[in-house]
This record gives sequence, structure tokens and C-alpha cells, in this order.
Amino acid sequence: ETRKRFESVLINNIKNAFNSKNISNKFRNEWGRIYIYTTEIKESINVLKKIFGITSVSPATQTKSDFSSISRIARDITEEKLNNRTSFAIRVTRTGKHDFSSQDVAIHVGNEIVKTTKANVDLTKPDFELFIEIRNENAFLFTEKIQGASGMPYGTQGNVLAIIDSNESILASWYLMRRGCKVIYLNTKESFEYTLISFLDDWFVKTDVSFVKAGNNLLEHINKTVSEKKCKAIVTGHIIKDDSQKILTDIILLKNHINIPVLQPLIAMQEEQINKKYREIGLKI
Repeated sequence: ETRKRFESVLINNIKNAFNSKNISNKFRNEWGRIYIYTTEIKESINVLKKIFGITSVSPATQTKSDFSSISRIARDITEEKLNNRTSFAIRVTRTGKHDFSSQDVAIHVGNEIVKTTKANVDLTKPDFELFIEIRNENAFLFTEKIQGASGMPYGTQGNVLAIIDSNESILASWYLMRRGCKVIYLNTKESFEYTLISFLDDWFVKTDVSFVKAGNNLLEHINKTVSEKKCKAIVTGHIIKDDSQKILTDIILLKNHINIPVLQPLIAMQEEQINKKYREIGLKI
């Protein structure tokens, strides 16, 4: 039941992101796989890499799960990429009932590719890999696994309040998004509004963002928002700097006035690590 709910939320998040970019699509899902049919491959990949809950994305060609069909597509994919100076490997996975094994497929298709391209088989360090995933009557052939954001689908783990007062605090909220939390934003610095909104748009996140000046009854606003939005925790961007005593004082003050957990996912990170993560997630600082 939990898996079905997670998959339903994930598919809905993908559809919303695709619609926001006007990308045509058709969905089909099976156990552990979501198939998206579209002609806008490059644009789709760029979107899917920013959807929490997706481990990897692979542009694939679909065919029937018989040797003839698989071999034909395999030859089409490899004949311009391989020659007698290159090596390749075939990685086969299989689900369902068939009168052949994954190894049978690898041997048959491998022989066909060798005949066509004269390339060499190298299962350890090949120049080229062809992945074949057989699922019942269908087979999917692809050559790359593009890393996704991973984590849990956004919106499956309850609400968290993010207090925005720095670039670090925006990054901290990203870690909670990746854990599946819906993040409610309380921005305390007007100068961060553009950065925050751009960041949310880039990650296809629709959520509540409000502004309150720091020191202007901030704790009162925090408590009110926590209550209204039923937040289970607060996330801040605190890190240990030269003024660590002040930071610890701020954290203690916050925890003394808030009766839910206060999370600091960056607290032990070094500046170099944080800057690297900014680049990875495309946070413009």
C-alpha cells in the first residue's frame, strides 16, 4: 500500500513537471518501473533529473521479447558505434516466464553484434555497454543510466518549515525535499526572494512561501506557521563558522521556543562541500 501511494505521488509530480514545460507524454507503470512515452527526449531527461524519487533515467527502445526483435534493435543501436577496434558488453535482466535465460539472450545478441560490427566482447572494461531489460512480452534496450535526484517522492513525508535567511538555508531545505517532505518556506530576507523562487521553479516544486522580516516577532510567526501548516519539524541552514557561539545561541533560542524538532542538515559540512553541492543542484548564489 505504501509503495503504491509513493508511486502515485511520484507519477503525479512527474506529470505536473511535464505539463509545466508543455512536454507531451503518455505514462505506464509496472513494478519498480515508470515508462514515459514522448518524442521530446532531451527535454524530458532534463525534467526527470530534477524529480525527487527517481534513481535513474534511461532513454530506451521498446520491442518484443523474442531473439529476432531484440537482435534487430541491438544491431541498429551498435552498428555505427562499434568496429573491430572497440569492445562491448551486454547486460541482460529478465522478469517473467520465458523459454530462455538472460545468459541465452546475451550470447545470442552478442554473436549477432560481433557478426555485424567485428567488435570484441569485454565484460570487464568495455568501451560500450548495451543494457537489455526483458519484462514479460516486452524488451527494452538502452545504452545509458542517467543519475536522478533519488530520495523519496516529494510530498510523501509530511510538512517541514524552512526558515530562509541564507543560501545555506535554501540548500538545507533541498535535503528535506529529497527526504520526501513538503517544505513550507518562511523567508526572512527580501534579498533571497528571487533566488528562492528560481530554485523552486528549477526543481518543479509548488509550495507555500511567505515573507517576514527577521526580528519582527519571528518566533511568533514561526509558531503560527507551524500550527497552521501542521509542520512536523523546522529546518535551518546553520553551519559551524567562526561565530559558532552565536550560532549555538540561535539554535538554543529556537529550540526553547518551538516544540517540534529543529533540523540542521548542514551543521557538520565544510564550506568546500557546501559549494560543491550548490553546483550539483544548480543553486545560483
